[in-house]
Amino acid sequence: MRAALLVKTALLRVFVVEDSALIRRRIIDNVQAMGGFDVVGFAESEEEAIEAIKKLHPDVVVTDIRLKEGNGIAVVRNIRADETAPQPKIFVLTNFAYPEYQVQCSLAGADAFFDKSSEYDSFLTRLRQIM
Repeated sequence: MRAALLVKTALLRVFVVEDSALIRRRIIDNVQAMGGFDVVGFAESEEEAIEAIKKLHPDVVVTDIRLKEGNGIAVVRNIRADETAPQPKIFVLTNFAYPEYQVQCSLAGADAFFDKSSEYDSFLTRLRQIM
């Protein structure tokens, strides 16, 4: 008789920072459809995002740059500044994919930077790669 072990793989926890309800829904639906991910929350502003991320400790943060209040670069900077907290992968996904924003995001500690209009599939591919 052979014993079989069932191993349940833990889902990667994702937090989305996006102020557009339509785009946020698209991101959440696409991430959940891939399997292996659990979207644990979202925020529309910098302050809400920082508070929730510190509380929930997601594995991955997806943030836009421009938010209802504040910006995603400050979200990245704040998360990276807290060296005592678990450090998630941080992906910036924005329509404002200017080179200067990309540099600022990189210096703040973002793991990757994507243009929503031309690199959305690349974002999803990169997300799959961390599973």
